[in-house]
Amino acid sequence: MVYRPKYLTLYLSGKLVDRAKELVNRLSNCNLCPQNCQVNRIKGEIGFCKTGRLPVVSSYNLHFGEEPPISGHRGSGTIFFAHCNLACVFCQNYSISQQGEGTEVSIEQLANMMISLQESGAHNINFVSPTHVIAQIVEALVIAVRKGLSLPLVYNSGGYDSLSTLQLLEDIFDIYMPDAKYGRDEIARKYSNAKNYVAVNQTALIEMHRQVGVLKLDAEQVAYRGLLVRHLVLPNGLADSKAVFQFIAEKVSKETYISLMSQYFPANKAHRFPELSRRITREEYSIAERAMRSAGLSNGWKQW
Repeated sequence: MVYRPKYLTLYLSGKLVDRAKELVNRLSNCNLCPQNCQVNRIKGEIGFCKTGRLPVVSSYNLHFGEEPPISGHRGSGTIFFAHCNLACVFCQNYSISQQGEGTEVSIEQLANMMISLQESGAHNINFVSPTHVIAQIVEALVIAVRKGLSLPLVYNSGGYDSLSTLQLLEDIFDIYMPDAKYGRDEIARKYSNAKNYVAVNQTALIEMHRQVGVLKLDAEQVAYRGLLVRHLVLPNGLADSKAVFQFIAEKVSKETYISLMSQYFPANKAHRFPELSRRITREEYSIAERAMRSAGLSNGWKQW
């Protein structure tokens, strides 16, 4: 079976161009993400994400460190965007996400990066931290399709995504790979500067699943469509993993693929918070793993 991404049909119908225009128009009073800054990014005004009209790219390359069905055997064609619509005090990539390490690129250059990664043999094009630059991504996608792009697209976000924006992405992204970071709002607000994270994230997960369903793998065990949810275990149970997994099992699907991550370490500003100032223990990871199993979630990967 040769998978044909649905964005190719959208392009032929003219709807991909329409979606790009609608997303770009929203930059003029930006409400693309739940931060809802309402600044005019087209005129260079800066909101929470510190990004104006053009995207800032930190790097793009073949990445072999993603989950097995994303990296596959040829690598995932990742494009890492600088800045973010979250401000996690423990972010391991804070020099990129919060200090803006990267280079501003044109829409044409972004499209050419996609083509270059496809020519390098990537299984997919993997947009890392796409939420705040989704208008620019779709705008560049129109150009990239015109140049021959035909790979599945991965939306790799922190899970703080607005429903109205996600609805405009239907049939554009093949794989959604969001975080489900927290089960409690007060924790999300304290450590990621995200209001109402839980409700926003839950709504996003439901919508993503509605669009693409359970993760599907080809004969080589490489993903081509579906939802994969990442959850990072935090010290002292701060992520409230049990609540996260119960929601996914009850409201999304027990077939959902979960990546249960153990690589937390006190990066960025985490040392300022005693409760975050150490790595997790094996027992803390095991507690999260048991919560996942108790919720009936068995698909996915452990990373201890």
